[in-house]
Amino acid sequence: MNKQKRIEIFQRLRDANPNPTTELEYSSPFELLIAVILSAQATDVGVNKATARLFPVANTPQQIYDLGVDGLKEYIKTIGLYNSKAENIIKTCRQLLDRHDGEVPQTREELEALPGVGRKTANVVLNTAFGQPAMAVDTHIFRVSNRTGIAPGKNVVEVEKRLMRLVPKEFLQDAHHWLILHGRYTCVARKPRCGSCIIEDLCEFRYKRDYQDQ
Repeated sequence: MNKQKRIEIFQRLRDANPNPTTELEYSSPFELLIAVILSAQATDVGVNKATARLFPVANTPQQIYDLGVDGLKEYIKTIGLYNSKAENIIKTCRQLLDRHDGEVPQTREELEALPGVGRKTANVVLNTAFGQPAMAVDTHIFRVSNRTGIAPGKNVVEVEKRLMRLVPKEFLQDAHHWLILHGRYTCVARKPRCGSCIIEDLCEFRYKRDYQDQ
């Protein structure tokens, strides 16, 4: 895919959604961090239901740490893998208190050092909470990048690095949100909705004609 086509794709995505953001509900970098940790192999809707109960009771590292693992589980037990997530979150809260004065760090290295925080989670926090250009490649972005030809790659890190290099700078800050939302609602896994896609004519998906009535 050439540069001009990528520019046109992101221009259309921006025109359709000028101010994209995460669908996770949060009001501080710490709340976002906890929500993203919880979102692994879970839906944003499910996470938001759990945090709507949790955050009014505890939304700082000290408050969640004070709940303890068993106390935290009561709020997040509707979410998949809640046992391990509760343990990681309590450990992360302790580490934030001990090493970062209760503040969420703003570097990838420090974020990835937190229990339960991987590269994708770190990138979401860096991008969404702190406004840094970062690309959190999840299954949606991986699929859209490969299927459309925007930034094909064999694994998520390869796609991430290619997107960071190939997405025009003016779109880099919001690109990760546009691609996630496009993958979640239009370029879906089993039956992409090519017929209602605003970038269908620019997409290089080999089989898009088979889905133009979707």
